Amino acid sequence: MPSAHFTALTGSLATLAARLRPQRVRVLLLALAAFLTLGLGLVFDEGMSNFEEQSASVGWRLSPDSSPEERINIIAIDEKSIEQLGPWPWSRSTMAQLSEALAASGVQLQIYDISFSEAREGDAAFIAALQNTQAVIAQTPALLPDQTTRTGVMTHPLGGLACTAAANHAMGFQGSAAVFAGIPKGNITALVATDGAVREVPAYVCVDGQPYPALSLSALLTMMSGDAWKVDVQPGTSLLDPIQSLRLSDYPGLEIPLDAAGNLRVSFRNAPDSYRAFSAIDVINGEIPRELLENTWALVGYTAFGLVDIVPTPYSGGAHGVELQARILGSMLDGTVPYAPKGAPLFRALLGLAFAAILLWVAAGRERFSGYGLAVCGIAFPGIALLLHAVVLSTTNLWLGWLAPALYSLCAAVLLILHEYARVRLERGRVLDNLSSYLPSEIAQEIAYALPNSSISARRQNVTLLSADLRNFSAYGEARPPEEAAALLHYFFVRTTEIIEKHMGSVHEFKGDSLLAMWDGSDEK
Repeated sequence: MPSAHFTALTGSLATLAARLRPQRVRVLLLALAAFLTLGLGLVFDEGMSNFEEQSASVGWRLSPDSSPEERINIIAIDEKSIEQLGPWPWSRSTMAQLSEALAASGVQLQIYDISFSEAREGDAAFIAALQNTQAVIAQTPALLPDQTTRTGVMTHPLGGLACTAAANHAMGFQGSAAVFAGIPKGNITALVATDGAVREVPAYVCVDGQPYPALSLSALLTMMSGDAWKVDVQPGTSLLDPIQSLRLSDYPGLEIPLDAAGNLRVSFRNAPDSYRAFSAIDVINGEIPRELLENTWALVGYTAFGLVDIVPTPYSGGAHGVELQARILGSMLDGTVPYAPKGAPLFRALLGLAFAAILLWVAAGRERFSGYGLAVCGIAFPGIALLLHAVVLSTTNLWLGWLAPALYSLCAAVLLILHEYARVRLERGRVLDNLSSYLPSEIAQEIAYALPNSSISARRQNVTLLSADLRNFSAYGEARPPEEAAALLHYFFVRTTEIIEKHMGSVHEFKGDSLLAMWDGSDEK
């Protein structure tokens, strides 16, 4: 019973489609493709988002910026350092030695991607070393709902910025020990996607109604604003503007693009080998040439195996958190933080409309051009969408997105191909039915499905012919109503055709009130 309903439904849809003009059906299918794309986006939102993020960085991978980053040096707590200085965590006196060695090498700013949540012996020497230079240490607000533990204290909130409902709010945190209250701090909270990658970080996180800046932002504020950390957030006005921009009060012209939640995107524009890393033990021992460290910013963090989680990147598949901090800080200094502009959805919609117009034009072409053209468009358009996104991202740092128009073009092409296939089948079926009304089924199929050919196709064979007609039909037709004469002819042709085909013959011709039947000489009668 269900199969009968399905057959009836498909038959009704085919009949409805046959009554509509092909161009109208194509327009309806393009609209249906848009609804399918929206539905797939809603159902598979998370998976599609991760796939788009992973694939959309192809522009960075194909043409990364390999120029060396000479302003920021990574000071690595690596295997070599641990082997000589002992397992982590090191004593605060050792950290004081590291800080003093960096200062003696002419480093302008020391940025510690490390939180010091507990007071320990030797804190006084370490704090004194930090206070004798420009330094920032880390604190970590916890964004997960079940992370409510509070360790240490949170200090150095931003001024001039209100915590809105859309911002990131944390219930728990791992702050620094109270003895470090005078040292500037920044949060190192990351937003980890379901595939384990870190592509965005909060520019600030709200704890108890106070916004605390990211570590990279704290570094900028320390160097440019001293102790007065005042910022403001302004919404974008044009289609190419970010959703909102964070501006530093003491640094006019520097704007950091943010999304609606106050997050900034990590830039993977630079190749991994463009960042210089020096072992912490080499810095302490004075083995790094001064000219490599002087007037630079030193980013101190873990790289030793087992001390930090590895996060996926578009390049090697994994990077240490300290490298991500270097990327964020470098893109802030260069003004190249990638962002999705306000007009990104409009761009994707216009690209989808352009694809739809081309598909509509191709589908209206001749049969062979339409069939091959739609298949080519279905394959090429997703690649074109990805290429456009990659080129714009590499040249302008605008994250436009590509998956929605790509998926739409694929759905639209498939639907149009199915429509063209169904339309051709329907038209050929009509031709076959009409031919079968006048010719034997074998001959009707041969004519209906044979390709046009200007050459003469003939063959010689022995046949048996039968010519039959209605006796005195002309006089009969003159004396009887035309409806009666037509009914008699119809009955004569139908009945004789049944008898002839029953005996393995075929009707070769209907003419007036006569017919010509034929039997192939190779058949046994």
